[in-house]
Amino acid sequence: MTSDRGFTCSCCGEHHAELPLHYATTAPYVWDESFADAPDCLLSSDQCVIQAQYYFVKGLIEIPVIGSDEVFSWSVWVSLSRDNFSRAADLWDSPQREAEEPYFGWLSTELGLYSLSTINLKTHVHTRQVGQRPSVELEATGHPLAVEQHTGITMDRVREIAEAVFHSAN
Repeated sequence: MTSDRGFTCSCCGEHHAELPLHYATTAPYVWDESFADAPDCLLSSDQCVIQAQYYFVKGLIEIPVIGSDEVFSWSVWVSLSRDNFSRAADLWDSPQREAEEPYFGWLSTELGLYSLSTINLKTHVHTRQVGQRPSVELEATGHPLAVEQHTGITMDRVREIAEAVFHSAN
């Protein structure tokens, strides 16, 4: 039995071949392209430093999809204190990082699909095996993103997100 991972979009009426379960951002909300050549700034696929004062790591907000074995995820940036960022960077390629206590951080990615801003939601960053992005756990609040992470979302919600992301430029 084949399962079609596509969907017919209610916005444009077209059949999209894939229903993505993952979306990513390239930089923290406060990143500006003018920082790219600055000696006190860095933007890699996993870490970001701005003006040697602000420190970020990239992680995953994972949300269970109700009624399936699927997991939906947002790849987001979280700001860390200088000490926690240094500690995480020191252990980045070490198997010892799995034993680290979670790092407190502030969500630094705006996910515009939510009615309330996602900037500065409280998080805990859980390091995982080398080669795996950290897991970002949102503080349990009434924010719609936090509620989704803690209770899960339906496949219909995954489709709503896809439609909104696909048509956000319109």
